[in-house]
Amino acid sequence: MNATNTKNSKRIITHSGNFHTDEVFACAVLSLVNDGNVEIVRSRDPEVWATGDYVVDVGGEYDVVRGRYDHHQQGGAGTRENGIPYSSIGIVWKEFGEALCGDAQSAQRIDEKLVQPVDMADNGVDSFNLTEQKVFPYLLHHVVTAFRPTWKEEENGTLSFDGGFARAVEIAKQVIVREITLAKDQREGERIVADLYEKSEDKRIIVIDGQYPWEWILTQFPEPLYIVKPDHENGGKWKVKTVRNSVDSFESRKLLPESWAGKRDQEFVEITGVADAFFCHNKRFIAGAGSKEGALALAKLALDA
Repeated sequence: MNATNTKNSKRIITHSGNFHTDEVFACAVLSLVNDGNVEIVRSRDPEVWATGDYVVDVGGEYDVVRGRYDHHQQGGAGTRENGIPYSSIGIVWKEFGEALCGDAQSAQRIDEKLVQPVDMADNGVDSFNLTEQKVFPYLLHHVVTAFRPTWKEEENGTLSFDGGFARAVEIAKQVIVREITLAKDQREGERIVADLYEKSEDKRIIVIDGQYPWEWILTQFPEPLYIVKPDHENGGKWKVKTVRNSVDSFESRKLLPESWAGKRDQEFVEITGVADAFFCHNKRFIAGAGSKEGALALAKLALDA
């Protein structure tokens, strides 16, 4: 893989042959840290390793000062406080994540969301079980392995492991860039929502005038039951949504009234007395009205139900 400026570029070396999610993303991070001005070499030759500015997922060394980021040596590369061991992406992100994100909090969110699951999988740590229906989630691992050549591609020469690796790294770079943007914007939006919560007279109903991320931050406070916000899918309309027990749960703290379930238009207006109410979901976690005032009225009715 060529660098954009080979004269001043950094050399990243990882192993040749089959490739895995951890070194693909580790190389992507190192490329982003160096503004893409890198050369990535795939080799299992120790003499080639010696020429690298970074040696990733190969070589049997973890030495930040020397740019060595492997975890296969005896004792591995350490574990987090929560017991999750590091793979190559984990130790690379530990070193460069904060600088790449610009703040420690965003880097930590990405570590929890993206990096730790990859570390777990590469170290053989189960993070979930198959369901009874034998439905297995499609993971980053599957995205990366989709770029490995099939036996037919190897035979006819249409895709090599090196070529597939290069494609996977480019995809990984795009994912990381997007996750950094998401993490930073989410933190900013949550600060706005937290401020709205603090200023709310009745903290059981939080009114938000924008499309700020609210799910995680509001579950951190004990009072919120409903949120009233604009419906960005229906311009000018508003909705009331239930606050869940946690972002990982579908269980609401307080569902909307049972009599509202599945009701629409005039029938819903007659039940609620709210003139511009137009629907309530069968599962009673969301209802809509034509105005902010209408949605707030629905929320207040639900409180007393």
